[in-house]
Amino acid sequence: MSTQLFDLTGKVALVTGATHGLGMSMAVGLGKAGATLVINGHSSQEKIDKAVELYKEQGINAYGYRFDVTNESEAEAAVEKIESEVGPIDILVNNAGIIRRIPLLEMPLDEWENVIRTDLTGVFIMTKPVAQRMVKRRQGKIINVCSMMSELGRNSVGAYAAAKGGLKMLTRNMATEWAKHNVQVNGIGPGYFATSQTAPIRVDGNPFNEFIVNRTPAGRWGDPDDLQGTTVFLASNASNFVTGQIVYVDGGILATIGKPSNEE
Repeated sequence: MSTQLFDLTGKVALVTGATHGLGMSMAVGLGKAGATLVINGHSSQEKIDKAVELYKEQGINAYGYRFDVTNESEAEAAVEKIESEVGPIDILVNNAGIIRRIPLLEMPLDEWENVIRTDLTGVFIMTKPVAQRMVKRRQGKIINVCSMMSELGRNSVGAYAAAKGGLKMLTRNMATEWAKHNVQVNGIGPGYFATSQTAPIRVDGNPFNEFIVNRTPAGRWGDPDDLQGTTVFLASNASNFVTGQIVYVDGGILATIGKPSNEE
């Protein structure tokens, strides 16, 4: 199969929340495949600028824009500015998100609404002005970052699970409405990954570390680079007839009920 199917040269990819972590890893994959990167952040321009420098050190053409994906006017203005200054957005990765680990019976309404607005409504707000332009151009790739919590519940992450479950269905509905315009919309559901945030618990003897390693058929935490291939595939011509799918990159967790404690 020709590698041209996966070549993103000449494409502009906007990745939200890509100043660190898994968003940065996915963005690096797109950049190394040839795409011009536009990354978004909301915390500070300094953090965005530092991230852009990291991309450029890897030979990736990158730009950074600070705006809030939950603010409709900011998102619309940013899309207009990006398309004017960098070029038409061919690929959108909706990665920005938050999690609040609070049991449902103890969760204040404002915390619930903050998670839902960021992780679900923010995707709608961010996608709308991008998709409107993609539909007019009759091409585009949209990747929504879902979660294993799009399928499973877990103690203390009820708002996050509700948002990510909703995002799974929003992804499918976007795909349904826009497929006729040659816009493909899919999702990626990361499993448990070795990041700076999980470093404190990824140590021998930690009960959660042992749980994840034993619960994952692959027997390990994911490496952030493990997300790059799936991201490039869903952003490239290789996936032109793939839409409305959620690809779980989880080492097999969702494929199995797990194993008894006495089974090797």
